[in-house]
Amino acid sequence: MKIYTKTGDQGNTSLFDGARVPKHHQRIEAYGTLDELNAYIGLLMSQGIAQEYKKQLGAIQNELFVLGAQLANPQDDSTTKSRKTPAIGPHHITALETAIDQMNEALPAMTHFILPGGHSIVSYCHIARTICRRGERRATLLAENHSVPPLVIQYLNRLSDYLFVLARKLTLDLGIEEVKWVPER
Repeated sequence: MKIYTKTGDQGNTSLFDGARVPKHHQRIEAYGTLDELNAYIGLLMSQGIAQEYKKQLGAIQNELFVLGAQLANPQDDSTTKSRKTPAIGPHHITALETAIDQMNEALPAMTHFILPGGHSIVSYCHIARTICRRGERRATLLAENHSVPPLVIQYLNRLSDYLFVLARKLTLDLGIEEVKWVPER
């Protein structure tokens, strides 16, 4: 199978239903941002983090492909019996919440905003979090004028929370001190 099709040489691409749209279409921006996020999660996974986190992040990578498929489909068919695309369900969001709660149990209470950094692994996690937030912004913008299943936006919101808590947990696991943001007065 050839990787190049030449069908996008004029700056257009196909959606799930075959419709052609410009490569800068809001829908393409939304799922393209999730593709970028997926790549950063892959980078994070390659950094020697604990197997437990690799397993969670591997599942998230698969779920990001599901979200991308949902965003590439202009029809919200997530409620039909003969679903054309896979869909994120409430159990995916619950899994993120469970992981967040488990990590939070080991973390000190937050009293300030935290500056990202301290170690490259933590920084990669924060970069992934900010890309996730951008993906969420892109999905909510798309939802203003096009069909977007509500669980897509809810999942992205929860995923950014997961990545924030994971960054904090990785900081703890690495024995690094969190740098609190204390505004100058």
